[in-house]
Parts: sequence; structure tokens; C-alpha cells
Amino acid sequence: MILIIAIDGPAGAGKSTVAKLVAQRLDFLYLNTGAMYRAITLKALKEGIDLNNGDILAELARKTKIDFEVGSGQVILDGDDVSQDIKKPEIDRNISTVVKHPQLREVMVRQQQSIGINNNIVVEGRDITTVVFPKAEIKIYLDASIEERAKRRHAELREKGYNIDLAQVIKETSKRDEADKTREHGALKVAHDAILLDTTGMSIEQVVESILEVVEKPKS
Repeated sequence: MILIIAIDGPAGAGKSTVAKLVAQRLDFLYLNTGAMYRAITLKALKEGIDLNNGDILAELARKTKIDFEVGSGQVILDGDDVSQDIKKPEIDRNISTVVKHPQLREVMVRQQQSIGINNNIVVEGRDITTVVFPKAEIKIYLDASIEERAKRRHAELREKGYNIDLAQVIKETSKRDEADKTREHGALKVAHDAILLDTTGMSIEQVVESILEVVEKPKS
């Protein structure tokens, strides 16, 4: 039986790190849907494509190959490792414009669903439990205060050598939250049957263990 563990949540809630570790512990495939949109954003910027043109972005996605390395979770865009490139501030600033297009989301969702047909996966994003895999056996919604989420992102950027003010990160995080929750297609929301887990003040390991407890708990 194929098992799909679907994880949603806002930017900075710890989805990527947690989902990757849960996948490693269970020996499941890790699918980062946000990274897929970031990869498309990166390619579109490199090719000078208008980010406000959903039709062109959808066509770009159709002819783009995005893979994930099993275990490491590295993001491979058309054969190149772009795991670090897609985390740059330039991508942060532009991704909200890209993900709002329904034409693009339709293409991406089909690609994501095709991966889940024959694989046990841990998949994370913004609309996984509601749109991509609404019938997933396990649904988790990770959340944290905006201050906590912004601090995590700020620390990550500083570690990579970017000198950016925390107040600016908080502002951008708030802007991303608003865009994610109000877009017409694939809006971020808590699925009615999802388990809500507030990660504020929790360590990564504590969050991972909490999810593994849910996975291992017998169905009633």
C-alpha cells in the first residue's frame, strides 16, 4: 500500500527540514513542491520570461525537468543541482508572482501527483492537503508565529552570507503569508482533517518525532 504523508504550512514553519528528515527516517521519497516552483522561478528569471504571463510560465514548466535526489533531497533542474540557487533572496522576492498563476499550478500539480502514484512519499508545500493530495492518509499543518518564522529565515540567509535586516525579513514573510492565503487558486489553508502542529519553540527533532508518532499510531 502506498502511503502519502502531506505537510502544509506557511513560509518558515520548518516544512522542508522536517519533511526531509521524516522521509529519511521512514525511507520514503521526499517531495518539496515549493522547490519545484522556486526552480521554475529561477529558470524564468534566467531566461528573461515575464513572470506575470501564466501561459508562458505553464509552457516553460511543461518542457522543464525537475528531479529530487533520493536521500539528499537535492533539487535538480534540467540536470543541474540548483538546491542553493533557489534559496536566494531574488527568488524569495519573485516567487509569489509566479505561484499565483492557475495555468502553471495545473501543470505543476499534475507533475506532483504523478510522482505520488507509485511512491511512498513525504510531500510538503502550501496546498498539498487540500489540492494536490486531498486523500492523503496523513495530513499535517505546520505553523509558527511570524516572528519565529522570520527569525529562522533570517538566520538561514545570514549563514549564507546575505546581510539582510530582520525587519525586512519579517515584512517579506508577512507579504508572502498574505499572498499565499488570498490567492484564487491553491490558497494556503488548514484542511478540515489535518493535524495542526504549532512548532513555535520546538526543536526540529521534536517536530519530527511528533509526526512520526502520528504515522506509527494505529488507525482507529
